[in-house]
Amino acid sequence: MMSVLLLNTTYEPMHVVSLRRAVTMVLQEKAQLVEASGQMLHSPSLAMPEPLVIRLRGRVSALRQRSVALSRTAILLRDGYTCQYCGLTLPAGRLTIDHVLPQSRGGGWAWTNLVAACPACNAAKANRTPAEAGMALLRQPGKPIGAAAVVLHDAQRYPAWRPYLWTS
Repeated sequence: MMSVLLLNTTYEPMHVVSLRRAVTMVLQEKAQLVEASGQMLHSPSLAMPEPLVIRLRGRVSALRQRSVALSRTAILLRDGYTCQYCGLTLPAGRLTIDHVLPQSRGGGWAWTNLVAACPACNAAKANRTPAEAGMALLRQPGKPIGAAAVVLHDAQRYPAWRPYLWTS
Protein backbone atom coordinates (compact mmCIF):
# COMPACT_ATOMS: atom_id res chain seq x y z
CA MET A 1 0.00 0.00 0.00
CA MET A 2 1.24 3.46 -0.83
CA SER A 3 2.37 5.75 1.98
CA VAL A 4 1.85 9.51 2.19
CA LEU A 5 4.02 11.91 4.18
CA LEU A 6 2.01 14.05 6.62
CA LEU A 7 3.43 17.49 7.46
CA ASN A 8 2.33 19.84 10.20
CA THR A 9 1.25 23.40 9.41
CA THR A 10 4.88 24.58 9.34
CA TYR A 11 5.87 21.91 6.79
CA GLU A 12 7.73 19.74 9.31
CA PRO A 13 7.34 15.97 8.91
CA MET A 14 5.00 14.46 11.49
CA HIS A 15 3.93 11.02 10.42
CA VAL A 16 3.34 8.65 7.53
CA VAL A 17 -0.25 7.73 6.71
CA SER A 18 -1.85 5.34 4.27
CA LEU A 19 -3.10 6.60 0.93
CA ARG A 20 -6.67 5.95 2.08
CA ARG A 21 -6.18 8.03 5.25
CA ALA A 22 -4.53 10.84 3.29
CA VAL A 23 -7.40 11.02 0.78
CA THR A 24 -9.90 11.07 3.66
CA MET A 25 -8.04 13.91 5.37
CA VAL A 26 -7.92 15.96 2.15
CA LEU A 27 -11.61 15.36 1.38
CA GLN A 28 -12.58 16.30 4.95
CA GLU A 29 -10.44 19.44 4.55
CA LYS A 30 -8.26 18.48 7.52
CA ALA A 31 -5.24 18.52 5.23
CA GLN A 32 -4.23 20.03 1.92
CA LEU A 33 -2.34 18.46 -0.96
CA VAL A 34 1.30 19.57 -1.17
CA GLU A 35 2.82 17.07 -3.62
CA ALA A 36 1.03 14.67 -5.97
CA SER A 37 2.29 11.61 -7.82
CA GLY A 38 0.92 12.61 -11.21
CA GLN A 39 -1.66 9.81 -11.10
CA MET A 40 -5.36 10.48 -10.63
CA LEU A 41 -7.71 8.74 -8.23
CA HIS A 42 -11.25 8.23 -9.47
CA SER A 43 -14.60 7.52 -7.87
CA PRO A 44 -18.05 7.68 -9.50
CA SER A 45 -18.41 11.33 -8.50
CA LEU A 46 -14.86 12.62 -8.02
CA ALA A 47 -11.37 12.66 -9.50
CA MET A 48 -8.38 13.94 -7.56
CA PRO A 49 -4.59 13.79 -7.79
CA GLU A 50 -2.96 10.93 -5.87
CA PRO A 51 -1.21 12.52 -2.87
CA LEU A 52 2.44 11.94 -1.96
CA VAL A 53 2.74 14.72 0.64
CA ILE A 54 -0.09 16.41 2.56
CA ARG A 55 -0.08 19.22 5.13
CA LEU A 56 -2.41 19.64 8.07
CA ARG A 57 -4.61 22.73 7.92
CA GLY A 58 -4.84 23.15 11.69
CA ARG A 59 -2.37 22.92 14.52
CA VAL A 60 -2.02 19.68 16.45
CA SER A 61 0.28 18.65 19.24
CA ALA A 62 3.46 17.05 17.99
CA LEU A 63 3.72 13.30 17.95
CA ARG A 64 6.58 11.72 19.83
CA GLN A 65 9.52 11.89 17.46
CA ARG A 66 11.70 8.83 16.97
CA SER A 67 15.32 8.91 15.97
CA VAL A 68 17.13 6.70 13.52
CA ALA A 69 20.37 4.97 14.41
CA LEU A 70 23.49 6.35 12.81
CA SER A 71 24.83 3.74 10.40
CA ARG A 72 26.50 3.40 7.02
CA THR A 73 23.17 2.39 5.47
CA ALA A 74 21.37 5.38 7.00
CA ILE A 75 24.03 7.81 5.72
CA LEU A 76 23.84 6.34 2.20
CA LEU A 77 20.04 6.54 2.22
CA ARG A 78 20.07 10.11 3.50
CA ASP A 79 22.51 11.10 0.74
CA GLY A 80 20.60 9.21 -1.95
CA TYR A 81 23.58 6.94 -2.80
CA THR A 82 25.22 10.05 -4.25
CA CYS A 83 28.75 11.31 -3.66
CA GLN A 84 28.33 14.58 -1.80
CA TYR A 85 31.38 16.06 -3.53
CA CYS A 86 31.00 15.24 -7.24
CA GLY A 87 27.35 14.13 -7.47
CA LEU A 88 28.11 10.65 -8.85
CA THR A 89 25.43 8.09 -7.91
CA LEU A 90 26.77 4.60 -7.23
CA PRO A 91 25.56 1.33 -5.70
CA ALA A 92 26.00 1.07 -1.92
CA GLY A 93 28.93 -1.34 -2.23
CA ARG A 94 30.94 1.15 -4.29
CA LEU A 95 30.46 4.18 -2.03
CA THR A 96 32.54 5.12 1.00
CA ILE A 97 31.69 7.16 4.07
CA ASP A 98 33.77 10.32 4.47
CA HIS A 99 34.33 12.30 7.65
CA VAL A 100 33.92 15.97 6.67
CA LEU A 101 36.29 16.87 9.52
CA PRO A 102 38.72 13.91 9.52
CA GLN A 103 38.79 11.66 12.58
CA SER A 104 42.49 12.34 13.01
CA ARG A 105 41.63 16.01 13.49
CA GLY A 106 38.84 15.51 15.99
CA GLY A 107 35.94 14.72 13.67
CA GLY A 108 33.64 12.10 15.11
CA TRP A 109 30.88 9.76 14.01
CA ALA A 110 27.94 12.18 13.84
CA TRP A 111 25.16 12.89 11.35
CA THR A 112 26.65 16.33 10.70
CA ASN A 113 30.17 15.00 10.02
CA LEU A 114 29.53 11.99 7.75
CA VAL A 115 28.70 11.98 4.04
CA ALA A 116 28.61 9.49 1.18
CA ALA A 117 31.63 9.82 -1.10
CA CYS A 118 32.87 8.00 -4.17
CA PRO A 119 36.30 6.40 -3.72
CA ALA A 120 37.98 8.98 -5.99
CA CYS A 121 36.66 11.98 -4.05
CA ASN A 122 37.38 10.36 -0.69
CA ALA A 123 40.98 9.69 -1.76
CA ALA A 124 41.37 13.20 -3.22
CA LYS A 125 40.10 14.81 -0.01
CA ALA A 126 42.32 12.57 2.11
CA ASN A 127 43.05 13.91 5.61
CA ARG A 128 41.84 17.45 4.89
CA THR A 129 38.65 19.44 5.29
CA PRO A 130 36.64 20.09 2.13
CA ALA A 131 37.85 23.71 2.09
CA GLU A 132 41.51 22.66 2.37
CA ALA A 133 41.01 20.13 -0.45
CA GLY A 134 39.22 22.69 -2.64
CA MET A 135 36.06 20.56 -2.64
CA ALA A 136 32.56 21.73 -1.83
CA LEU A 137 29.75 19.65 -0.36
CA LEU A 138 26.62 19.44 -2.50
CA ARG A 139 24.50 19.59 0.66
CA GLN A 140 25.38 20.07 4.31
CA PRO A 141 24.90 16.81 6.20
CA GLY A 142 22.21 16.69 8.87
CA LYS A 143 20.23 14.36 11.06
CA PRO A 144 16.83 13.14 9.82
CA ILE A 145 14.03 14.56 11.96
CA GLY A 146 10.48 13.63 12.82
CA ALA A 147 8.92 11.28 10.33
CA ALA A 148 12.24 11.18 8.50
CA ALA A 149 13.60 8.97 11.23
CA VAL A 150 10.74 6.55 10.76
CA VAL A 151 10.64 6.58 6.97
CA LEU A 152 14.28 6.96 6.05
CA HIS A 153 14.06 3.94 3.74
CA ASP A 154 11.11 5.49 1.87
CA ALA A 155 13.09 8.56 0.85
CA GLN A 156 14.44 6.59 -2.12
CA ARG A 157 11.02 5.31 -3.13
CA TYR A 158 9.37 8.74 -2.80
CA PRO A 159 11.82 11.43 -3.99
CA ALA A 160 9.11 14.10 -3.46
CA TRP A 161 9.52 13.55 0.30
CA ARG A 162 13.23 14.40 0.41
CA PRO A 163 12.92 18.21 0.76
CA TYR A 164 10.83 17.75 3.90
CA LEU A 165 12.99 15.18 5.70
CA TRP A 166 16.39 16.66 6.48
CA THR A 167 17.91 19.33 8.66
CA SER A 168 21.32 20.83 8.26
